[in-house]
Amino acid sequence: MSTELMEALTILEQEKDISKETMLDAIENSLMNACKNHFKKADNIKVVMNRETCDFAVYAEKTVVEEVEDPEEEISLVNAKMMDSKYELGDIVQVPIDSKSFGRIATQNAKNLILQKIREEERKVVYDQYFEKEKDIVTGIVQRYVGRNISIDLGKADAMLTENEQVKGEVFKPTERIKLYVVEVKNTTKGPKILVSRTHPELVKRLFESEVTEVKDGIVEIKSIAREAGSRTKIAVWSNDPDVDPVGACVGMNGQRVNAIVNELRGEKIDIINWSDNPAILIENALSPAKVISVAADPEEKTASVIVPDYQLSLAIGKEGQNARLAARLTGYKIDIKSETQAIESGELPANYMDMPMEEGVFESDIYEDDVYEDDVYEDDAYEDDIDEEESYGDESDE
Repeated sequence: MSTELMEALTILEQEKDISKETMLDAIENSLMNACKNHFKKADNIKVVMNRETCDFAVYAEKTVVEEVEDPEEEISLVNAKMMDSKYELGDIVQVPIDSKSFGRIATQNAKNLILQKIREEERKVVYDQYFEKEKDIVTGIVQRYVGRNISIDLGKADAMLTENEQVKGEVFKPTERIKLYVVEVKNTTKGPKILVSRTHPELVKRLFESEVTEVKDGIVEIKSIAREAGSRTKIAVWSNDPDVDPVGACVGMNGQRVNAIVNELRGEKIDIINWSDNPAILIENALSPAKVISVAADPEEKTASVIVPDYQLSLAIGKEGQNARLAARLTGYKIDIKSETQAIESGELPANYMDMPMEEGVFESDIYEDDVYEDDVYEDDAYEDDIDEEESYGDESDE
């Protein structure tokens, strides 16, 4: 029996990652429970198990008395002497109990207790495994569509990619492998509930960490991300090493690194810009690929006024305001964009500005404090004539 039990516990430990110690505790508890069901109580029952050999024995501790009134807890002096002549009145005798004598119901309950413990440990092992991957990316295999949701096989557990966490326009085929961001892992009575996403901005960050060595090693930092899933993402990067170009590291040779991420995101455009502690420079970079004449940033109000050439206005705002909206989210500033003509009409530029020599990149932001990054939505009803932005995956060729 002990050999078979040891083999069974070894298999459980190898296949399901359930420790032998845990299962031995469960067997002890099941034997105690069986004794309770068989004898109606188990206060004086002791289970002794050898953790090395898996040999076990069940004893009932009984008090030696002259006349037995409770046979479950007492034993006569005559019977005690038959076991060992040294016993006297008042001694405690360990009377062996044959577990095979337990009734069918007690045995079944003990079996169910062990099976329940195995299921609980399986769920706990899976939960612990995926809880460690929370806020990280995993690779899953598409199983099937359940209504508008998608069932994903993660290996030892299944996850449900809900409609809200799917990128509009993405269609997957069964057995297709996709990358997912683990938003949250909950422990439930039915096992771990894993919430995954394809729309979360952190998915892009984790993809860069897995694809770009400098990001993974901490040489290049991703300071901020703004994403409209399925359409466009802007990321601001900074290098802790003056000899490393953060944008170039993320783009890779011939765009190899960023293209791998774009392919995983099914063609989503990615703009990679240089981070700056100067909000004016950061905003100018964030509005890329549009060219900027001047930026006046108010760090206290977290607002910025940007002037661009007339022919760059639509590009700065972007299709349906996307470029300006993403730039606002990336920088944490509410951005007001005006063309040269509008700036002259509002008095922000002198009336003879068009006749003056112009220098691009005039940043009117000499006073600023530490930036606070919040999701501000760009609002400007004055601009409706938006046009498509330039094609971009994040390289500087479009800028």
